[in-house]
Amino acid sequence: MVKTEDILIDNWGRKINYLRIAITDRCNLRCFYCMPEEGINYLPKKELLSYEELLRLARIVAELGVNKIRLTGGEPFIRRDVMSFLSKLNQTSGIDSIHITTNGVFTHKYLNDLQGVGIKSVNLSMDTLDPVKFKQITRRDEFHNVEKTLYGLLERNIPTKVNMVVMEGQNIDDIVPMVELSKNHPVEVRFIEEMPFNGDALHHVALTWNHKRILQTIQNVYPETNSIAHDSNSTSLRYHIDGFKGNFGIIPAYSRTFCNTCNRLRITSQGTIKTCLYDDGVLDLKKSLRNGDSDQVIKNQLRTVVGKRARDGFEAEKTRKILTINESMSSIGG
Repeated sequence: MVKTEDILIDNWGRKINYLRIAITDRCNLRCFYCMPEEGINYLPKKELLSYEELLRLARIVAELGVNKIRLTGGEPFIRRDVMSFLSKLNQTSGIDSIHITTNGVFTHKYLNDLQGVGIKSVNLSMDTLDPVKFKQITRRDEFHNVEKTLYGLLERNIPTKVNMVVMEGQNIDDIVPMVELSKNHPVEVRFIEEMPFNGDALHHVALTWNHKRILQTIQNVYPETNSIAHDSNSTSLRYHIDGFKGNFGIIPAYSRTFCNTCNRLRITSQGTIKTCLYDDGVLDLKKSLRNGDSDQVIKNQLRTVVGKRARDGFEAEKTRKILTINESMSSIGG
């Protein structure tokens, strides 16, 4: 049981109980909104946090009240021995739920293992249901494998969310077909506003499709769309269409309307803590771990940076040391 005085609470009164960990910066897709076609400069393996270091961090943050962890990348299933790591992570005292975000290319090979480990949910990145568009967006011909993962998850009753980044001139016509995926399947389809984290400072994102426009597009076809309850810390505005088995949500990732209830921290693949997606890193945990700092020192460091947290994503963006955003979501953690 975590003592009340040990719980991480930021300077705006928000309790931190959710940690997203990018276990690798490598990815087997080249989605144009995430990285340039030639890819990014990947970290040498020694620069990634080891599984042992990640397990230690999980134990430390659990002692500070974090009970939910999401593994991201890059693509998590590119990293070797990920299932062994997941099994050990699942044994960490205080961690109640483990979740994964994946592009689904390799994931179908691990579905039985995921079920055995007791994974709580999987977020599947899938920006279209059209194989031709999929290849155009991802620059890889892997739609069949992602589809195999999707239906494999559903067959095993593993709670699944399908994440679609909404992009002008790319997949707008896919919004309604994607919603209809939830008609006969108990899946939650989530539409995400495009963000500027594409590994290319020259690729500027102009938000032409915000959460309001996405919702209106769906309501034009399905006026029987109803708002439904969501967790107070949710990033997603959630909806249900009468007669559908599943639901859909819209994440205002660029509009940043959910910041006032944000309960999460991120560890990038470089081992850097981000208290906001839009900051450029506030603490080098890898340095602390490899300098031999004690658990208590690391806890104090976390309390310090959480106690100086930006109020929202707009404030965090203004206080960046490097004002131009040129990171890739692959290295930050999707």
